[in-house]
Amino acid sequence: MTDKCKVNVVIDGRNFTVVGAEDESYVKNLAYYVDQKIKNLANKNEKLSQTMAATLAALNIADEYFTAKKTLRELELKAKEPLEKFSGVSKELEDSKTKINDLEKLCLEYKDEVIKTKLNMEEIYNQINKSREELELKELELEEVKKQNKDLQDKNFQNQIDLVESRKELSELLKQFNQKK
Repeated sequence: MTDKCKVNVVIDGRNFTVVGAEDESYVKNLAYYVDQKIKNLANKNEKLSQTMAATLAALNIADEYFTAKKTLRELELKAKEPLEKFSGVSKELEDSKTKINDLEKLCLEYKDEVIKTKLNMEEIYNQINKSREELELKELELEEVKKQNKDLQDKNFQNQIDLVESRKELSELLKQFNQKK
């Protein structure tokens, strides 16, 4: 059970003892506020009785209360919409985070593919260079073989010429030999 406290206050020159669960300074501030409202009304119109001033002060305070209550309701309604949207935005944010994570994973996969492709391209480039070097060597060998072939053809041609000349000489020698006989 809450502790009740008694607070003595003065409102419009009359003493009151207020019993409640609220703290003493809070109760005194309320009493001071009501007292000031009554005094302001009494000072504005000296013809008002104490009861009339208290009644008008109560009416003004009730007006302040209802205006504040209405403003509070309007603010609650204004706050409700963003709060309702918050859950939607929160879901959208989570979805976006998931999508970002998926895209980051996909990006990493693409980076891996790019690296593998670069390595493969480098390997192919190295193979091409090796093949070029081998081709150059083969072309040099081919040139050497062509040169050797040319030399051999020239030798063969020269040998054929020599053979023809040797046959011719032999044929003449045979003729001379046959004539001498």
